[in-house]
Amino acid sequence: MKLNEINIRDPFVLCEGEKYYMYGTRAKYTWGDGTKYDYGFDVYISDDLENWSEAIPVFEYYDGFYGIRDFWAPEVHKYNSKFYMFATFRVSDTKKGTAILISDTPDGKFVTLSNGPITPEGWECLDGTFYEENGTPYMIFCHEWTQIDNGAVCAIELSKDLKATQGEPFLLWQAGDASWKHDIRGYGAYVTDGPFLIKRDGKLISIWSSFYKGEYCEAIARSDSGTIHGKWSIDERLICENGGGHGMVFTDREGNDRFVYHTPNETPQERPIIEKIDLNAWFDNNKQLNITN
Repeated sequence: MKLNEINIRDPFVLCEGEKYYMYGTRAKYTWGDGTKYDYGFDVYISDDLENWSEAIPVFEYYDGFYGIRDFWAPEVHKYNSKFYMFATFRVSDTKKGTAILISDTPDGKFVTLSNGPITPEGWECLDGTFYEENGTPYMIFCHEWTQIDNGAVCAIELSKDLKATQGEPFLLWQAGDASWKHDIRGYGAYVTDGPFLIKRDGKLISIWSSFYKGEYCEAIARSDSGTIHGKWSIDERLICENGGGHGMVFTDREGNDRFVYHTPNETPQERPIIEKIDLNAWFDNNKQLNITN
């Protein structure tokens, strides 16, 4: 199937060997009727980023699984020769968070590694992603605006086996810090979604999503020290501002930097878009590329 025929949100592409593996949130679901169409994750496989396999299930809901709904935003990262899926699950009416699954192969069946979400107890969280700095693994995640109004992007250290967290979470930035922030409820409610960290030549940035003038958007935050513990600021200019977002960046087999995101932000119309980008321009705040989608 062609890329534009795939219906997913929150696309994530892993380049492994000679293949590309794309994961995402199943977009064709129906709220509130008990349908379990979206209660699982698939992978699509490609040789060229344009022609893809049919959806191959890599995780499905089963009786006794701790997630009850809202199976969202799977990311697959290779770490110590294994493949780890960071994915959001709702585990009760009042709590959702990111859990970690594991597989020997990127297209194999993923099984639970963590015993439920490992985002902080009592927090409403989503969109955890993996980042390693100086040999230390971290999870970067969103503390939901639905709980704290001013949505936050936080980080927490992980154990070396990725089964649990270590220490306390720490704040990187909040959506309300942005000069272009958009209040989606009229009382200081600002969204953070989908952080993804990128490091190059000693500089560290994160792309992430929020809302601008009522439309889903993709933004850049940057660390002043090039480390996760630096002071973070949010660029005034946006990458996408017309309904595209929840993206990530990868390098293709030819060495080109690529940006993948979904647009429009309307279920069930979402489609993944893969753009060739000048990532070095993203690291230079004066030359940032803008994708208008």
